[in-house]
Amino acid sequence: MKGADVLVKCLENAGVDTVFAYPGGQSIDLHNAFTRTNKIRVILPRHEQGCGFMAQGYARSTGKVGVCMATSGPGAMNLLTTIADAYMDSVPMVAITGQVFQKLIGKSAFQETDVFGMTLPIVKHSYLVLRAEDLPQIVKEAFLIAKSGRPGPVVIDIPKDVQQKFFVPDFDAKPDLPGLPPAPKASDGQLMEVLDMLCKSERPVIYAGGGIVSAGAEKLLDEFSEMFGIPVATSLMGIGCVDPRKPKNLYWFGMHGTYAGNKAVYASDLVLALGTRFSDRVTGVVSKFAPKAKIVQIDIDVAEQDKNVAVDLGVNSEISYALERLISLAKKNKIAKPDFSAWLKYIGEIKAKFPYPFARTVRKNITAQDAIAALAKVSRGEVIVTTGVGQHQMWTPQNFIFDKPRQFISSLGSGTMGFGLPAALGVKVALPGKTVVDIDGDGSFQMNIQEMATAVAEKIPVKVMLINNQFLGMVMQWEDILYNGTRANTILSVDPNNIGGPENLKAIYPDYCKIAEGYSWKSARVYKKSELEAAVKKMLDAKEPYLLEVIVEHDEHVLPFIPPGKSAEEIIITK
Repeated sequence: MKGADVLVKCLENAGVDTVFAYPGGQSIDLHNAFTRTNKIRVILPRHEQGCGFMAQGYARSTGKVGVCMATSGPGAMNLLTTIADAYMDSVPMVAITGQVFQKLIGKSAFQETDVFGMTLPIVKHSYLVLRAEDLPQIVKEAFLIAKSGRPGPVVIDIPKDVQQKFFVPDFDAKPDLPGLPPAPKASDGQLMEVLDMLCKSERPVIYAGGGIVSAGAEKLLDEFSEMFGIPVATSLMGIGCVDPRKPKNLYWFGMHGTYAGNKAVYASDLVLALGTRFSDRVTGVVSKFAPKAKIVQIDIDVAEQDKNVAVDLGVNSEISYALERLISLAKKNKIAKPDFSAWLKYIGEIKAKFPYPFARTVRKNITAQDAIAALAKVSRGEVIVTTGVGQHQMWTPQNFIFDKPRQFISSLGSGTMGFGLPAALGVKVALPGKTVVDIDGDGSFQMNIQEMATAVAEKIPVKVMLINNQFLGMVMQWEDILYNGTRANTILSVDPNNIGGPENLKAIYPDYCKIAEGYSWKSARVYKKSELEAAVKKMLDAKEPYLLEVIVEHDEHVLPFIPPGKSAEEIIITK
């Protein structure tokens, strides 16, 4: 078989049903080989970054490995951002890149770049395939590495001569990964120490992250937290792993998280960090993070322990196993439920004072918060939401309360603008029976707007609710708070001195409905509060790709806000 056909067969054997791929000179043999399979759908985006974010949407919504592919040189370089993004958010992804002939590697050949070297800091592993015969083994290893332990991206760089070589493949070749350990398991002794610390505490809180979702451990977490009556606060990656509406739970905390979540973690005397890393967006200034609390961290990645926050007890373990054993040991040893009534009363009081959905300023015209709340209301919460990056990204979980895992899909570690639309396409391909809405900002949306063409060509009926404030809103907010309101290239309007808005529609530029028409999308523009919910319903009812442009007030701030270098005690709650 030809090397390119061997790769396709290996992907079939790995259970791959979709590949997001953009062709080029050094990957044309691979694309040609895909024409000979009826088991794998190849989706052609309009930019390689679209490939990677579509693969991420596919992976984040299902837990399966997402697969993307690009040619050498600039094609591969356009994947780099998406690979780094997947690495930061622990997303299982295999990125395949074409490479020049081996005899040309290192010769500055046309469209040659060192993909292997460039990706080393942002992958779990990189392969440069030098022997065509190794392809079956390498593909098996790549998928195993991407999914095992803490998930992440793997790169397979394939020179053109490897793709073209004819050989007899050994599809039974076994992975050879002596350095890949089995999933770590906490000892009963360690877990009994956790239970002992819990029983001695008065103000415990669980800090749950994306590891809970990756492991499918949501029910175990809920059972454990209910068994002891422990409040649960999540990171943005952990959103939906428990029901935020339960009286004891705190939804998400951090820079723009709930007031109650931030205050509770700050006042706690024990933080159980489960399946999570201590991101700076969660901790604020580390020296003031939960200053009176003992810290327990249970995580599959030992490198995260004591990395950002010093922990009192670090447990290296697969989180599902740890939670299952904690529940079992508590029952076996008949550990009594501690009395946390005073703590839960305090939490109830601050939740009542600062409830969520978050308090919104009532304005004459539509605000972004109004638009997102309308989507939550009209959809009854039954949609999967992707976002771009910016103010709208934070307003989304503030005003659309997510109670299911893998329902809020966003670029969180890297914060990559342009994520929303291609990610939504990947989600819809993976879950065609679900309604998928990209809540996007006008700045972020334009970074991968070309994928509107992919939606039509591939018949992927996603929806986009475009929050148009004609600003790079999050940077504008920082300018207001930290730079005395000086505008330094954050205005997206064609005329910075004539900002558009609900009362100045002629100044709004570009006209996204005309752009949508050019891409054969259905669309509408709404700027009156009285018409908002009906416009959202029309978008959701559409059978084809649909863009709803919502013209909003431009000067709103995302609140609460913990400024950089500050702590939860310095949280800003009013503008």
